[in-house]
Amino acid sequence: MPDKFSRRQFAKIAGLSAAGMTAPLELADAMPAAVSRSAGGFPQNFLWGTATSSYQVEGAVDVDGRGASIWDKFVRIPGKIEDGTTGDRANEHYHRYKDDIALIKELGCKAYRFSVAWPRVFPDGDGKPNPKGLDFYDRLIDELLKNGIEPWLTLYHWDLPQSLQDRFGGWRSTETCKIFGDYAAYVAEHLTDRVKNVFTLNESGRFVYFGYGVGIDAPGLTLPQAEVNQIRHNSALAHGLAVQAVRAHGRRGTRVGPAENIDACSPAIDTPENIRAAEIALREMNAGYLNVIMTGRYTDAFLQYAGADAPKYTEAELKIISSPVDFLGLNIYAPQHYIVASDQGAGFMPLPVPKDFPHMNSNWLRIGPETIYWVPKLAANIWKTDAIYISENGTSGDDQVMQDGKIYDTDRIMYLRNYLAQLQRATAEGVPVRGYFLWSLMDNFEWVFGLNKRFGLYHVNFDTQVRTPKLSASFYRNVIANNAAGA
Repeated sequence: MPDKFSRRQFAKIAGLSAAGMTAPLELADAMPAAVSRSAGGFPQNFLWGTATSSYQVEGAVDVDGRGASIWDKFVRIPGKIEDGTTGDRANEHYHRYKDDIALIKELGCKAYRFSVAWPRVFPDGDGKPNPKGLDFYDRLIDELLKNGIEPWLTLYHWDLPQSLQDRFGGWRSTETCKIFGDYAAYVAEHLTDRVKNVFTLNESGRFVYFGYGVGIDAPGLTLPQAEVNQIRHNSALAHGLAVQAVRAHGRRGTRVGPAENIDACSPAIDTPENIRAAEIALREMNAGYLNVIMTGRYTDAFLQYAGADAPKYTEAELKIISSPVDFLGLNIYAPQHYIVASDQGAGFMPLPVPKDFPHMNSNWLRIGPETIYWVPKLAANIWKTDAIYISENGTSGDDQVMQDGKIYDTDRIMYLRNYLAQLQRATAEGVPVRGYFLWSLMDNFEWVFGLNKRFGLYHVNFDTQVRTPKLSASFYRNVIANNAAGA
């Protein structure tokens, strides 16, 4: 699978370059007030965590009544997965979760972001729930709390029940959105006595465009742009319905928000004109999902650019989509666009990326530490949020096991040290980033790349299922212990 079809590269997803934009974006006069912080480090009570997702780690795809997901079907299409592997076994986390939670505790993490497998709880997506499926998450949550680790639950991390794809065309239909709302209500009712923070959908930009636009991900469809835009709108509607469901059925005080791989824009040079242009670009490049969620409207520039391909919607749907959220989750890996000011059209211009731009083990994962400074800073201004979480950040690595049995992943340490230093810079300036979830706890099934790309702090031998800490695990443990990037 060529790297240009990467997991998180999606410059075309949001609708895109907002040519002809006339409405200027008002910049906030000042950043939110700085919060109390450790001397020279991150704010006090900064939340340090790590993350996984259900299909990537659980395995046990035919155990205890779990239904099939679109990924169970997709991985069996010849040529779709780079190394021909599947998530059937993955990390066997379904059976080894206690051992894996011990790894989280060993790092000193106070939070763990995981996802619920929708077909494990509702094998057909709707209808009768599967009590054994919910029981697994009961056990997982109880074990986390027993070890002093706060559970952060994601309702949807791409494993759509295959039944909904067969019956309704998956996210092509608002029926799936309504059923997702019912599923969210059920999960909230049964788990928010212990889970206080819920992410709705993970990376709409990825699963919509790659799954329904270019056929790289499940369900593997290549639909016209108008349908892709409508599906993206439907995913925003599903988010809104889930927010309302969590509010109605969750325990009082449960917080809810999106987790999106934001189309990252940074100023190429830090001048006032370029910073303003980058802020406008960030809004417009994310106009098809995050901006409509946060503001309740599609921008004029987005609708003008989409033209006849613009999604069809009602004012009632926009009201649901923009149901107030408690926090904004941003998945940040690589710079998508470096921006300069322009006196034409939109007021900004994305610069071409040179072929020799430095990157990590994955070609798509360009190294731009300043991205994790600028994106939260600009996002806080655009959407007036006072709680941002970095819901994913990390890198794949070469990760060779040496003769002494150890993995000296200094490349990952370099990446993390530089990104975390820029994140610390943001929080020092009062940018309201409240926590960070490192992707990932351990090597896992990395979607179209199979088991070939390793993002974990713990190396996994997928034959023996032995977990071995990499040097980066020690690095991250020290960061957490010192609450500072320079550990």
